[in-house]
This record gives sequence, structure tokens and C-alpha cells, in this order.
Amino acid sequence: MILGAFLLGTSEFAAMGLLPEMARDSHITIDVAGTSVTAYALGVVIGAPLIATMAAKTPRHLLLVFLLLFCAVGNALSALAGSFSALIAARFMSGLPHGAYFGIASLIAATLAHPGKRAQAVARVMMGLGLANLIGAPVGTFLGEHTTWRLTYFLLAALAALAAIICRATVPAVQAAHGAGPLKELSALAKPQVWLAFGIGSVGLGGLFAVYTYLVPTLISVTGISESDAPLVLVVIGLGMFVGNFLGGWLADRGIMRAIGLLLALNLVAFTIFFFSVHNAIAISISVFLAGLAALALVPPLQARLMDVAGHAQALGAMLNGCAINVANALGAALGGAVIAAHFSPASTGLVGVVMATLALVIFFVALAIGEARRP
Repeated sequence: MILGAFLLGTSEFAAMGLLPEMARDSHITIDVAGTSVTAYALGVVIGAPLIATMAAKTPRHLLLVFLLLFCAVGNALSALAGSFSALIAARFMSGLPHGAYFGIASLIAATLAHPGKRAQAVARVMMGLGLANLIGAPVGTFLGEHTTWRLTYFLLAALAALAAIICRATVPAVQAAHGAGPLKELSALAKPQVWLAFGIGSVGLGGLFAVYTYLVPTLISVTGISESDAPLVLVVIGLGMFVGNFLGGWLADRGIMRAIGLLLALNLVAFTIFFFSVHNAIAISISVFLAGLAALALVPPLQARLMDVAGHAQALGAMLNGCAINVANALGAALGGAVIAAHFSPASTGLVGVVMATLALVIFFVALAIGEARRP
């Protein structure tokens, strides 16, 4: 399951480092190339609830295999795309299984976990996402810069097929919940706390994607780092995400809402530092490490929160976290691209992060207030 998380994370995040190569290959600007990131994110947003309802009764271990095979096809089509419009369609298709995979893998991990270790079990699955940013995205960017961006997607397609084989052989049989069905899954959408948790993730993680999507162009044009050295900073942000993933799981097992509030505040601090440090290579490396740590640390507690407030609709509740991450991806990439297209400095993506972290804190306090008001 970790391998699947790794390749899905690499498929999503490597695209951000490959934007300059995609733009040159397609003869378009960087902000237009950024729509490929948005297309992937929209695929996740649509795919998660669709798959949750259509596959509600499917054994969870078999659903993992299907989702990985679907991912293999999407990445292969991305590599073979003959035009930018075809690439957009392929990236959208590649995103469809993303949120569902993370949701189902998290449910399996939580089911098999020891009492009191549920969030840390989810964090172990999410370790693949951290490794994707620490290793997968920088390597994918390096390959794209020195060969062709298409090679990265060919390799991801092959890795997805391999992961499907390994999952089928090693993941224990886990059946769908008793009485599972489309209507029961959709019942999660009637719960206000589900929407509030979804909103925290969708907005709170958006700052990371506003910065990360345009990080390589920012490093080259503002910080003055060479194109060949830019992947090293991607390693730094990946290291922050890797550490943050385990920190988030540890904090969540000691108090989910407290962890979410603390990490949202840390996001706000990280993006403020980014904005003021963008002209110095060492300072920006420190700021992106903190940004990666704070953002990915949010994922395990948000996953646990959604599974708690979804009630009996566990599959859709779990999948909504991946969906929220990619709404954040779409919003962050779009807003970051908008400020750059409006001729603001790429450093202004840090201000987008500040605004989004602040809005997420507002949603967080609303969720707390509603929860307190409903206690007897």
C-alpha cells in the first residue's frame, strides 16, 4: 500500500517540477501549463465520491488493485499525449483513482491497527506520499529535465502495474462494511462536520500547492538558483513532508482537533516566512521545509477526523480527505497561477498561502464552536 501511495504522490507532485519542460514542449506559458495540475486535482475530486458510491460493496483489497491498474493506464496516456489538450484529458483521468486509493488504503490500515494507534497506521500508508515528495518528485523532475518529461510518466505507469501485482499478493482480504451501499455512503454528505473537516483540508492545504506548483520557476527567476539545482530544494520540501507525516500521526493519536489547530497555525507561520525569504537560497530552503512539514502533518489528523464524523459512511469519509487535498491542489495552483498571470512576483504565492491558512483557521474555529454547542 505504501508503494501505491508513493507512485500516486509522485504522479501528482512530479508534474509541478516538470511544468517548465511541459511548457516548452507544448509552446505555452508556465501558468497555462499549470492547468495540467488543476486537471489532475479535479479528477481526484470527481473520482472519489463517484468510486465510493459505485464500488461501495466491492471488497476493499480488490478495489485497491483496480485503482492501481487505472492509475497505470492514466499515466501511460499522459506519456503518450500528442497535444496539450490530450495531456489535460490524460491527467484528469490519472486523478480519478487517487482519492479513492488513499481512502481505501487508510481504511484497511485503520482496520488492522492496534487500539490507540489508528492515526499512526494511517500515517504509515501516507509515508508513501512523503517519500514521493522526498524522492519521487525530485527524481521525476531530474529525469524530465535531462531526458523528457514523458519518461517520468512511462515509469510511473510501469510502477503502478507493479504495485497492483504486489497489492494483490500481499494485502489481506478486507471486505466492505456490512450493509454498505451507495445511499449509506452518500449519507456522509448530510453531516455538517464532514463538510467543515473537508473545508479545513481544502483551504488549509491550498497554500502548499500555490507555492509548490510554481516553486521551480520561483527558485529560478527570483531566488537565482540554477535549473539543474532546483530539484535539490524539492528534496528539502519532500523531507519536510516526510517528517510532517509522522508528526501528524503522532499528534492526532493524542488529540485530533488540537493537532489540526496547531498545524494550521504552523502553516500560517511557514508561508509568512516563505514570502520574506524568497531571495535567499538558504532561507527559502528552511521555509519550504517548514511549509512541507506543516502541510503534510495535517493529513493524518484530517483523515482520522473525517472517518470519525462520517459515521457509517466510512469509505466516502475516508476518500474525502484525498478529495480535499486535491481541491486544495486545484485552488492553490489556480490562485498561484492567477497572481503570477497578474504580473505579481512568484513570491506572492506565499501570500496566497497566508490567506488560505487564515481562512482554514476560521473554518476550524467554526467546527469547534458547533461541536461545543451540540454537547449536552
